[in-house]
Amino acid sequence: MFFRLLLASLAVSTAAQAATVGTLTLPADDDGGAVTLFYPTAAAGRPETRGDLQLMLAPDAVPTPGNGRLIAISHGSGGGPWVHTTLAKALVEAGFTVVLPLHRGDNWTDPGRPGPESWKQRPAEISHAIDRVAADPRFATLKLDRVGGFGMSAGGHTMLSLAGGAWSPERFRAACEQRLAEDFPACVGLVTGLTGGALDGFKLWLARHVLSWKFRGDDAPQTHTDPRLVAIVAAVPAAADFDMSTLAHPRVPLGLITADGDRWLLPRFHSDAVLASCQGCELVAALPGAGHGALLAPPPPASNLGRLECELLCDQPGFDRPATTALWVGRTVAFFQRHLPG
Repeated sequence: MFFRLLLASLAVSTAAQAATVGTLTLPADDDGGAVTLFYPTAAAGRPETRGDLQLMLAPDAVPTPGNGRLIAISHGSGGGPWVHTTLAKALVEAGFTVVLPLHRGDNWTDPGRPGPESWKQRPAEISHAIDRVAADPRFATLKLDRVGGFGMSAGGHTMLSLAGGAWSPERFRAACEQRLAEDFPACVGLVTGLTGGALDGFKLWLARHVLSWKFRGDDAPQTHTDPRLVAIVAAVPAAADFDMSTLAHPRVPLGLITADGDRWLLPRFHSDAVLASCQGCELVAALPGAGHGALLAPPPPASNLGRLECELLCDQPGFDRPATTALWVGRTVAFFQRHLPG
């Protein structure tokens, strides 16, 4: 059975890699950052450079209808649209249109406000991106009463909110206070890391004080509902700050992707905690040996990452990225095909 699933996933991935897709970007407006779309088109693709990535795209091509369904993607902290191109291409090959907003203050061009400040606004930015697609006559054939959602890392946090989860900055502070040394990257990000050296004690002291100063007492539950989103996948999500009782019965079908080698968001505090609490959640894929960066596809070149970034995102020796990518991408496409028939 596993062998047949793997072959099916490889077939989807191979088709997606061979396909070209249309892409266009809507500029930022007063309510959100720039919005990138990937969509079916009859136009031919050409090699394009996006940041450090070489991609085959058809910029500003005329859309074709596809299956009439939309998938919204929420990128991770400091991310953007292009590290989700492999998944977007596979979804387009299956007939979907994909929309991906650039989250303000927490993207590759503007990384200054990650964490709870960004998490508060991200779900509304997903809704706004869907609104912008609805207002664009080029996508008038899409049926936006049933939209899918996918998010990775901080984007997974966005999707858990949209699935009905409630969290607060105070819960984030309290979770970090409880296990700061163990979950340090999730609480502090890329500001600094623990090394086992003499400065670790000072780093822990300073982190506790900053977290308390910024988030203590901000306990208003953060929620956002968009009834158009009816099927959601959260991949290696930041989740320790959620009230897990609010995720026991998600309002929509909710799939999870986990990576047992994730050192940025340790599964036992994040994705595994959601799975343990959620009755009826689907484990879309459990990725053995995968780190946090396994869901970046294509991945940013390791030479462009700092030491701490690479420790948290780069593949470990012996990790089979092509097979792993084929598996989770294929199963994610299949999840949306089941829950969002054309």
